[in-house]
Amino acid sequence: MAETTAPEPTRRDFLYIATGGVAAVGAALAAWPFIDQMNPSSAVLALSSIEADISSIQLGQQVVFNWRGHPLFVRRRTPQEIAQSKAVPLSALLDPVARNANLPDSAQATDADRVINPEWIIVVGVCTHLGCTPTVSTPQVPQGEYGGWLCHCHGSQYDVAGRVRHGPAPQNLAVPPYKFLSPTKIKVG
Repeated sequence: MAETTAPEPTRRDFLYIATGGVAAVGAALAAWPFIDQMNPSSAVLALSSIEADISSIQLGQQVVFNWRGHPLFVRRRTPQEIAQSKAVPLSALLDPVARNANLPDSAQATDADRVINPEWIIVVGVCTHLGCTPTVSTPQVPQGEYGGWLCHCHGSQYDVAGRVRHGPAPQNLAVPPYKFLSPTKIKVG
């Protein structure tokens, strides 16, 4: 059996490798401005934290604020809505994860893990299916079967805790990081 040996590298091999390396670094440097432009603009970063006065929101009413360029739903829930939300078993939910930035990622989507104060539900108003803005359900204008929000684009329905209950949306509405500065003022972000 004849032993085969690898050919010795030549100067040409070195030049191919060096040229390829320089081309890769050049391509990365040329692509950086395009990648960097995807970062949030200074206007969005300025809105990364907002304070909102919620004292004028009545029971059963929702107000929409702008946070990081997205609608932020702040809803004052009625005692009936709170009881209805607490009565939902986890097995009835399409997404059993809380999606609450104030809690660990493993928190379950119980009503208690979706809110800080049971009277208030605060969620980012972006449907988790395709990014549409769902409409709120009120006693005067019911939206969907669960009393929360309805995304008309593809029929995703959310309950009064912002949990997806029907439709193609894969996740619950996100609960942003927030805290109560006083009983009538919140800070989001």
